[in-house]
Amino acid sequence: MAKRFQNYIGGKWLDAASDATFTDINPAVNDDVVGEFPLSTPDDVDSAVSAARTAFATWSRLPAPERGEILRRIGDVLTERKDELAFEMTREMGKPHFETRGDVQEAIDTAYYAASETRRMFGHTVPSELPNKFNMSIRRPIGVIGVITAWNFPVAVPTWKMFPAIACGNTVVFKPSEDAPHSGMLLVKAFIDAGLPKGVVNLVQGAGEVGAALVSHPDVNAVSFTGSTDTGARIAETCGAMHKRVSLEMGGKNPMIVMDDADLDLVLDGILWGAFGTTGQRCTATSRLIVHEDVHDKLVDMLCEAATNLTIGYGNDAGVEMGPVINEKAIDKVMGYIEIGKDEGATVRLGGKRATGGKLDNGFFIQPTVFTGVSRHMRIAREEIFGPVLSVIKISSYDEAVSIANDVPFGLSSSIYTRDVALAFRAMHDIEAGITYVNGPTIGAEAHMPFGGVKQTGNGHREGGWEVFDFYTETKTVYVDYSGKLQKAQIDNT
Repeated sequence: MAKRFQNYIGGKWLDAASDATFTDINPAVNDDVVGEFPLSTPDDVDSAVSAARTAFATWSRLPAPERGEILRRIGDVLTERKDELAFEMTREMGKPHFETRGDVQEAIDTAYYAASETRRMFGHTVPSELPNKFNMSIRRPIGVIGVITAWNFPVAVPTWKMFPAIACGNTVVFKPSEDAPHSGMLLVKAFIDAGLPKGVVNLVQGAGEVGAALVSHPDVNAVSFTGSTDTGARIAETCGAMHKRVSLEMGGKNPMIVMDDADLDLVLDGILWGAFGTTGQRCTATSRLIVHEDVHDKLVDMLCEAATNLTIGYGNDAGVEMGPVINEKAIDKVMGYIEIGKDEGATVRLGGKRATGGKLDNGFFIQPTVFTGVSRHMRIAREEIFGPVLSVIKISSYDEAVSIANDVPFGLSSSIYTRDVALAFRAMHDIEAGITYVNGPTIGAEAHMPFGGVKQTGNGHREGGWEVFDFYTETKTVYVDYSGKLQKAQIDNT
C-alpha cells in the first residue's frame, strides 16, 4: 500500500478536508508509487490562508536579521539532507541524481543569500525641499503570498520565491505541482525542522482547483507563479481584477547562436547540456540552435554522434545522463511536435522516437531528437515543446541570427558562441531576452542574480538576486517635520 502524505497548515499535518487523494508515480519506473497526496479543495486553501494571515502579525514584526538566522538554519538542514532530497526528487520527477543535487544546492545558496539580505533591506534618505524636515523611505512586507510552482525544479524554484518572501516578513501558502508533491513536502519539512514558526509557510497539495482558489482568495495579497504562459495569463487576469501584485515566470524558446569563429568543441558541450539536460524540460532549455552556414554541417555531425551516446535511464542509476519526460501527457505532446516538424518539412537527423528496450519500457522516455532544415516560421521553431527536441536553423550572418532569435513570442534566455568580442557585446544588447550567455549554453542561472524574461515569458518582475526583494516588499515614504510649524510642500511660495 502506498504511503499517504498530508498538507501542512498552521503547524499541523492534515488530510484534505474532502479526504480525497491523488497518486504520484516515478516517471522512469512507472510501477514505483511515490505516494498518495491530498487532493485539496478551496476549503483547505481557506484554512491555509487563515493560518498564514494569523502568523503574519507576529512574523512581520520579528527583526529581519532574526528571520535571516532561521533562513540560515534552513540552509544548514538542506545541506545535511542534500543526497536524500536529491534521490527522492529524481525518483519523483526524473532528472538524473547529479542534476537534483544541483537543484538542492541552488536552494542552499538561495537560503544563505536571502539570509544575508535581511541585513541589507535598504531604504533611501534624501534631502527635503523644506527646512527642518527629514525624508526617507522604508520597506514593509506585503502580507500573505501565494506561491505556485512547476515540477521541473521542485526544490530550487520554490525557494527562489519563498526565501525572499519570508525574509521580507511575509507569510506563504505554497502549492507545489501535482507532479512533484513529495519534493514540496520534504522541502517544507526542512523548514519545520530548522525552526520556522508555525503558519509562516503552509503547504496545500492538489491540482488546478487549488491554484485557482489560492490566486482568487481575497486574503492573499500577492501571487508568484512559475508555469505555462496560458495559465499565467489567467492568473494575471484574476490578480489584475483584484488589484493584487503578481510575478509570472512562464515559457521560453531559447536560442543558441553559433558564429563561424566559435570553438565547436565548447559549443558541443553547451548544446548537450542546454538541449538535453533535464531532458529539455527547462524554461531555459536550448531549443533553437542558430548556426552559421560555414560550420553548420560539421557541428550537426558532431552533435548527432555525441547525442547518440547519451545514456538514458532512471536517474538514480549510475551513469545515467538523461532521464524521462514527466508523464504520459508529456510523451503525447513531445511526440506530437515531432510529427508536426516532419509535416512542416524539417528533417529528423537524430531520434524522433520513444526510447525503448529493457527498463526503458517501464518509463516515459524519448530519444534525444535533432531536426535540421528548420525555418523560422515552423511551429517547432516558435512554440515551446518542453522535451529533448532541438531545432537547427542555418544562417549566413550575425544580423540574420539575431533577427531569427528575436522572432518568437518568448524572451527568457539566449546565448552566443563567438571569439569576436564586438559581436559578443552587440548580442548583449541586440537579443530580446532577460538573460544572455556568452560562450555558454542557455541554462545555468546563479542564485544571487536576477532571473526572468521579456515578452510572453514574464510580466517584468525578476526572481533571484537583489531585484526579487522589491517584489516582496512595499515601499513606504516617511516625512519627519521638526520645524514646529506647518510647512506646505509642493506649494508655490514665490
